[in-house]
Amino acid sequence: MCITRSSNNYGPNQHPEKIIPLFITRLLKGLPVTLHGDGKHVRNWLHVEDNCQGVELVLRHGQPGEAYNLGDGTDLTNEELTGFLLSLCGADSSSVRYITDRTANDRRYAMDCAKARALGYAPSRDLVDGLAETVDWYRHNPHRWAPLLGTAAVERTPSHA
Repeated sequence: MCITRSSNNYGPNQHPEKIIPLFITRLLKGLPVTLHGDGKHVRNWLHVEDNCQGVELVLRHGQPGEAYNLGDGTDLTNEELTGFLLSLCGADSSSVRYITDRTANDRRYAMDCAKARALGYAPSRDLVDGLAETVDWYRHNPHRWAPLLGTAAVERTPSHA
């Protein structure tokens, strides 16, 4: 048995409670998005298909009892991520509201992915292309995510992975 730990995943069909789908769905509806604190918290982003490829690689070639971190090295502040999403959704900075930071919100998450890379792991998705694909999925599939957003869910703040 091996263990995999991945950085923050994103991609089509993710539940709209996490930051990327929540921001996309809000922006597509013309609603503002909220950033905690100063928006400078750093996270690493990994497309879900790259995560699945990494899990399969570890399953087939990992050493039993070992743990493998899966990430792609794309570190962004939440503010930078929001900038990409604003652009992809046709919105501007007037759609961003800064709110009080969450208690004990880590400033940065960092992972050492050397063991997974030693197995040959290398994500294939570029973050900007992956985000564009994800926005397109939400844009063209509101019937899949809109029923998940009740009135209260639309107004809540994001669950930052």
